[in-house]
Parts: sequence; structure tokens; C-alpha cells
Amino acid sequence: MAKYKHILFFNQIGIEAIDKVGGKNASLGEMYNQLNPKGINIPYGFAITAAAYRHFRKANNLEKPLEDLLFSLDTKQYSNLSSIGEKARNIILSATIPKEIRDEIEAAYHSLSEQCSNNNIDVAVRSSATSEDLPSASFAGQMQSFLNINDATQLINAVHHCFVSLYTNRAIKYRHDMGFSKLDIAISVGVQQMVRSDKAASGVAFTIDPDSGFENTIIINSIWGLGENIVQGTVTPDEWIVFKPTLENTDLDPILKRKCGRKESTMIYADKSTSSSPENTISNTDTSLEKQNQFSLSDKEVIQLSQWCYKIEKHYRKPMDIEWAKDGLNNQLYIVQARPETVHGKANKQVREIYTLKEKSTLLAQGIALGDKISSGKVRILNSPQEGHLLQDGEIIVTDLTNPDWDPIMKRASAIITNKGGRTSHAAIVARELGTVSVVGCGNATAALKNGQEITVSCAEGKEGNIYEGLLKWEITKQDFSKLEMPKTDPMLILADPERAFELSHYPNQGVGLMRMEFAISNTIKIHPLALCEPEKITDQNIVAEIAALTKGYEDPKNYFIDKLAEAVAIVAAAFYPKEVIVRMSDFKSNEYTNLIAGKYYEPHEENPMIGFRGASRYYSDFYRKGFALECEAMKKVRDKMGLHNVKLMIPFCRTVEEGENVLNEMTKNGLVQGINGLEVYVMIEIPSNVLMADEFAKLFDGFSIGSNDLTQLTLGLDRDSALVSYLFDEENPALKYLIKETIRVAKRIDIKVGLCGQAPSDIPQFTKFLVNEGIDSISFNPDALIKGIKNILDAEKKTKRPILM
Repeated sequence: MAKYKHILFFNQIGIEAIDKVGGKNASLGEMYNQLNPKGINIPYGFAITAAAYRHFRKANNLEKPLEDLLFSLDTKQYSNLSSIGEKARNIILSATIPKEIRDEIEAAYHSLSEQCSNNNIDVAVRSSATSEDLPSASFAGQMQSFLNINDATQLINAVHHCFVSLYTNRAIKYRHDMGFSKLDIAISVGVQQMVRSDKAASGVAFTIDPDSGFENTIIINSIWGLGENIVQGTVTPDEWIVFKPTLENTDLDPILKRKCGRKESTMIYADKSTSSSPENTISNTDTSLEKQNQFSLSDKEVIQLSQWCYKIEKHYRKPMDIEWAKDGLNNQLYIVQARPETVHGKANKQVREIYTLKEKSTLLAQGIALGDKISSGKVRILNSPQEGHLLQDGEIIVTDLTNPDWDPIMKRASAIITNKGGRTSHAAIVARELGTVSVVGCGNATAALKNGQEITVSCAEGKEGNIYEGLLKWEITKQDFSKLEMPKTDPMLILADPERAFELSHYPNQGVGLMRMEFAISNTIKIHPLALCEPEKITDQNIVAEIAALTKGYEDPKNYFIDKLAEAVAIVAAAFYPKEVIVRMSDFKSNEYTNLIAGKYYEPHEENPMIGFRGASRYYSDFYRKGFALECEAMKKVRDKMGLHNVKLMIPFCRTVEEGENVLNEMTKNGLVQGINGLEVYVMIEIPSNVLMADEFAKLFDGFSIGSNDLTQLTLGLDRDSALVSYLFDEENPALKYLIKETIRVAKRIDIKVGLCGQAPSDIPQFTKFLVNEGIDSISFNPDALIKGIKNILDAEKKTKRPILM
């Protein structure tokens, strides 16, 4: 290889070379040398060093003019940022790259072409700043990239434009925000063999959940064509959530969740042009409806990519933000970039601000929530960053899409809402890093909202970001978990919404004492399970069409129910793994089942559904047996195919011992056998008959979970939904406490686990003391009551002199 003064090929670069070639190129060289031999495909290339840029700057006498210009920047209001940036870019653009640097670039390009057996190889040209991609600062999207460059003249021009991009408005402001002084930053340029993802797919991956900071997953986003669409946030990508602990086990499926995005546009190479301009080498086309409805990667490719990402994370020993591409000519996957993840990598997970919306109003729009905060203000619809001067401090930006060009004005907004974009786009990363409340991918935000309209933007209700009419009330509570002792009695969570599982896993807990299956069925699946088993009973063609739309892509619609329910439970099981997650089989009442799509065709009318056809009695009935089989198949998939053996199952409203036997037999027929792969089946203790026959129930089931709400109403003979007798609803009633005490006594004597789910232990310290004194194993709380509940347990244990575990 020829000797170069201003060029380093990837095989000459390691991570220690950030000062010479910038973070991006240093990482590429490091991976090429250290990870390529381990089977991770890294396209070859070279870097034009930061010294070349400094030589360019010095040869053209640019230091003084640039320094004087940047010194005049208004660093309080940034009122002259636009004009300063334009002048700086013109200074760079009017300068000339010295001949010795141009000659080296041309020679290196031809050498790369020869090594890749291609006369004029297509390359990607990317800026790489010398302080970029450090653990404390991400320059994601701040500087420019050029794709499909295929001759030396275009390449030199692209390098020149990369030099220019060091002085875009957003890059100037970002450097100031991050504390880098005026001329500290130099720029290197990476030249890398193009992966022909224009004929396949590309995307990004995180080795940590970018919203919650949950570390046991890899999040992969993918689109058709070149990756710029995903970077710019102009399309809604496919998404996979992959579980690290089962990733290396080839017998298990580590994919927790799959979501097919709209992938509205596909970026491809433009027709070859005689123009030397680096900006005109790609074009955007509309994605066909057929390809919009297809996943852009196979499961096998997702797993391979995840394994690579996991190896990269382990190599760098920190969470990583990775860009990848698939070559449509050879069908191979490649890693084209990797940088440290900078939002959660430095977060203190022990101190949390909890945002809670105190009221609701008309829902105006929905999208993907970034973070978990709430904000409110007046709408300001902006068509481009150039209209940023219209934004008043505290207003909410509403626009079609965001990209890093918005950075200079985002800090002045109380929230940002977009029609387009995914949660792993660079715009989303920057929004998180700035701490800006943001909802992306709404689809219709610019049409649904009006200038000057007062709205509330909530990202505190799971993965869905909700935009409500009016200025609603919310509260913020700060919780410091770092000094909270863990009691001997296990504090567990009651959980309905799987979307909050990753976030809630950071709370102090010993697992999930009750996961309500109904939430996943009503919010994700939406269809009555029997409508998928017996569709011939549906006569309304509009309902038939609605079901067809939801189950699109499934040859057998029953698999839609199985997959979606399995995904919901798997997300929760993975979030708390290896702690136990007790999943209660469906406990809808008949009137609640009726509210599902097509439910009216299957459900009976009952005068009092609360004590009617619910829980165990449905599972073995000829009426619902097929629906229960789908629930069992989903749980079997979670445990056996995905390897999440921390999932335990629980049977609700089991009136008699015989009914318990019938349910267990039905589960066995459906492949869920107690003891196989450690399967445990609990029963809810919520009917007086459960307590009276507790010894017999204990012979059938592996554990008890006391449902204090139902047990209270059935012991005292009152309807808990009736305001007329609500004053009689009292968990401290002596009759109820007697039944609870007897349940715990039986469980202890037979040596099975016993817990309680309910509000009382967090609201009533004396009730908690009663449970602790009786020796209950666990108490489950709603998330908003968990900390208070733990403190009540600790106080009770201290008074009963039970030991405290740190």
C-alpha cells in the first residue's frame, strides 16, 4: 500500500485514533480490525484525517476569519445563528482543497476500488468529528453524509462539502451547547464501500431500549432502501424487540415483539449523472403497498443482526447506537456505523421523576411517545426550521417531520409533535437528549391540530404519546430508590399495560404478582377470540372487514391472537426476568367480552356479570373452550418457544375444587402441564369457598393469590360497583381478615406460596401490619402505590422484628 500523509485505511485505525479520524471512523476501524475476524461484516474503506482538514484550513488562511465570525455569535438568543452559519459555510466553500490532499484522496479511492475488484467503486462519504460519538456527547445527525459517490471528482467534492457541514447552524449551536470551544473540533471524512441497501433494506439498532433505558433488549428498526429516510425520520420503520438473555440459545426464539411499519418511502440511487454535485446521487420513491405490508427483514436476519449488535456492545462495554445495511446484490448484512448511546448510558436510574396525568379530555392525535414526561401549551404549526422565528417560548411545535435541522429551535418549545418518524430516528435521539417532550409518527397532527390551540402532550401513558385538548392538570413526583431497603416480604407489581414494563422494571420489586391478560386482549388484539375460531357467525360485513384489516398478513387469523398475546406477556416477562411474573388467564365478564370486536355475536346477556359466567367456568365450557385454547397456545409459546420460564399462570374465579380439576385438565390438553419446564399454576383466592376448601385447592395448585377486592364483596355480600353500599366495603372487616388469615395458615402448613393483590396494603398501614404478622410471602401493588407500600411493609416488619434484606 502506498504511503499517505493524510489518509488512513480502516486496517490502520483503532478506537484510540479519535483525535486523528473522529469517533465515527475510529469506531469503524476498531470494528473492522477486532470484530470483522469474528464474523461481523464491516465494509472496507479509509479516512481522510483531521490533520488534512486543519491543513486545508491553514493553507487557505481560514482560522482568523472563522474565529472572528464565531466570536460574534449571540450565544444567548442565537439571533444571528443563521447569518453566522451561512457566512462560515461560504468561507469554507470558497476555499480550495490543497493539491496534495486531492491527489491522496484520488489515489486512495483507486486503491480501494482495486482492493474491492471494482474500477469505480460506489462509496458512502461521511463526516466524522474529532469529539463526536463520545459517551458524554452525541453528534448524531449534526454533520453531513453523501451516498452513491462513484468517481474521484465527486468524492473530492463530497469531502469539501463534509468540511462545510462542520458549520451548519445546528452543528455550530450543538458544539456550543456541549461546551466545545470555537475551533476545538476538527473533521475527518470516512470513505466506505457502499452497501447496496437501495436494493434491500437498512436501519438502526440500539443495544438498550432508547425510551426506558432497559438494558436486556436490542431494538432494531428497518426500512426498504437507503438508511437516510430512517435517519431523517421521514418514514415509520419496522421494529423488532429482541431479548439478550436468550439470544445465544439457538433452540429459542429471542424476538419478543414484531411490528410492521408503513415504510412510506424507499430511497434509491438516482440515475447516473455527469454532474459532480454530491447532493444529486439519491432519490426517494413511494413504497408499493405490497412492500409496505411486508417485513423488510426475516426473523433469521433479525437474530443475526442482534447477535452482532450484542457482540459490539460487549466489545465496547457500553450501550451502543448502531447503523446497519443489507446488500441487495449478495443478500449480506453489514454494520456501517456504531457509536455509544448517550442518553441512558449516563442516566441515574435510581432517581426518577414520575409524571402522572390527573385528568383526561378529548384525544386529538396519537403517535410514538419519546420519554415519559408531560407538557402543555399552544400549538405552533411550522413547515420548516426556517419558520423558527414564529415560535414563541413555551409553544408546542407541530410539523410534518423533524430532523437535526430543528435542533436550534427545539429547546424553546415545550413539546414537539410530528406526522412522521420512528422512535430510533436521529431526530428522536436528539429530542431525548435535549429532554424535549416529543410525540412522533402521528400521521395527521398538522391536520388535527390548529395554530394557537391549547393542548396537553402526554408521554407518560406507555409507548403511545397522546395529545389531548386543553391545558390539563398533571403532577410530578420524584422518587429516589437508591436508599430504599427491600423488605423480607416480597413487594411485587400489579401490571396491566405491557408498554410500561421496561420502565417499571427499574422500580424496586421482586417481580410481577399479577399481570392482567385482559388489557392486552382489549387494547392490542381487540377482537373477541371466538370471532377468530368461529367467523361464520358474524353477519355484519363491516365487522368482517375490520377483523380482516387487523389480522392482515395471517393465513390463519387465530395466529394473530396467539402472537399478539404472546408478545404482550413476553415483554413483561423479559422486563422482569428472571423474577417471577404471574399471568392471570383472562377474567373478562360477559359484558366486557361483548365490547370486543364481534363480541355481541358470542356473549350471553347476564343480569349480574360480576358473579356470572367468568373466570374458570368459561375455560372448560363448550362455549369458550376454543378461546381458552388460544390463550394456552400463547402462554405455551412464551414459555417453551421463547424460553421465558419465569412466567407462572393463575386461574381466576375458580368456584369449586372440581372446577379447578377441569381447568387443569383443559390446560394439559393444550400443552400446559404443571411441572413441565417448571410450570407452576396458581389460583386466585377471591371466593369464600376458596378459603373453606383451601386444603383441597392447595393439593391442586402451586400457590395462592388473595384477590382482596372480590373476596371483600363476596364475603360481605355487596356489589363493589354500587355507590349505595360502598361505605360498607372494608378490607379490615373482621370476617375478611379471618378468611385471609386462614388462607395464609393453610398455605404455610402445606408449604406453598401465598400473596395478596390489592390497594389496602398501600393505603392502610394497619392492614399491612396484619399481613406481615400472619407471614404472607408477597404483596402486590399498583405502580403508583409501590413505594408507599414498601414503606408500610418495612414499618410493619420492624415492629414485628422480622429481618430486613438490603
